[in-house]
Amino acid sequence: MSGGYKYKRVLLKLSGEALAGDAGYGIDPKVVEDLAVQIKDIVNDGIELAVVVGGGNIFRGMAASAEGMERAQADYIGMLATVMNALALQDAFERHGVYSRVQSAITMQEISEPYIRRRAIRHLEKGRVVILAAGTGNPYFTTDTTAALRACEIDAECLLKATKVDGVYDSDPRTNPDAKKFDKISYLDVLSMGLNVMDSTATSLCMDNDLPMIVFDLTVPGNIARALKGENVGTTVQ
Repeated sequence: MSGGYKYKRVLLKLSGEALAGDAGYGIDPKVVEDLAVQIKDIVNDGIELAVVVGGGNIFRGMAASAEGMERAQADYIGMLATVMNALALQDAFERHGVYSRVQSAITMQEISEPYIRRRAIRHLEKGRVVILAAGTGNPYFTTDTTAALRACEIDAECLLKATKVDGVYDSDPRTNPDAKKFDKISYLDVLSMGLNVMDSTATSLCMDNDLPMIVFDLTVPGNIARALKGENVGTTVQ
């Protein structure tokens, strides 16, 4: 591995909203293309990368549940939305010469492999990007929790959480101009201050397994590589 990277095997958590770009809904081809270009560069440098993708750009289980839909049913629909995003990512990656595999926690043998931990690790060792879809396969668990769980399972050295915000703030920077940004913060502080970095299940899982997380802005080109090199990008939670 070359290029001065601090981590070799990482898990990248992409929110569905990030894939929607400015449209706010669906999949923005430009966002996916830009992402594929960044991924190609780091994979060519020897980074072993797994990706967990959300589905909020297509369907939000929590929102549907609040409108009266049964929570478990709503969550399953949300899981299927993440599979659509995973296939779109795979298409973009392969067009840029990045070999990838979609592994789904819900069996869909025509379009994906089942999620099998050891097979996922083998793909990573062979330089393939593994795109993990359908969450954990269980309702009531978010894709943030999926990201924390899968990162622990595949022995990732770091969890990268790509968002539309450039780090963790003490309040929402979009509504409060005086919001203070943290360069570093502990998981315990995230929990005690009630910061919406990830849900509490995911945060606790990372804390219990000493898994560092970097929260950064995906919309800035090259930020993924900068985060992996240990540059001061976003917020480090550990």
